[in-house]
Amino acid sequence: MSPAATSQKLRGLLRREAVLRGDFVLSSGQHSDYYLDARLVTLSSAGAWLVGQAFLERFHDHEVSGVAGLAIGADPIVAAIATCAGSLGRHLDGFIVRKERKEHGAGRRIEGPWRDGLRIAIVDDTLTTGASSLEAARAVEEAGASIEGVYALIDREQGARAAIEAAGYSFASLFTASELLDR
Repeated sequence: MSPAATSQKLRGLLRREAVLRGDFVLSSGQHSDYYLDARLVTLSSAGAWLVGQAFLERFHDHEVSGVAGLAIGADPIVAAIATCAGSLGRHLDGFIVRKERKEHGAGRRIEGPWRDGLRIAIVDDTLTTGASSLEAARAVEEAGASIEGVYALIDREQGARAAIEAAGYSFASLFTASELLDR
């Protein structure tokens, strides 16, 4: 499937399945008359494959050796990207950043096949303020990797881009809320 066809098909799926109308409180504490529940797509069989493909297409011209994101919104995206990459013979590992270091076992905050010299793309499902992606980026940098950029499936266009760029990271989204809401 061409990159344009992947994007078009994913946009249609997000519009049909992920856009919820009503009265919602977002993780940022803001109130909204709509909710973009990307997990309804990222955890579906059709959606997961499209999400993995779309992100890989976005990374095509970038030096990325891994993808990481804060649990739980990024988990299915990280898995989809790593799975799609593997199916194409591309070495790109996935990492899950815990909100806090484990108190048992190996005591890790970052799960996955970590190694020195990683260049990581931070990924997330829907960004409002960008706080979760910034938290993941800081944890990954503290662990010794460099950040290639921050990538969102959906940018709600409510400050995430500005916050991420102010922190010194590049930012890109596959879709914006405006594109999905017919506004």
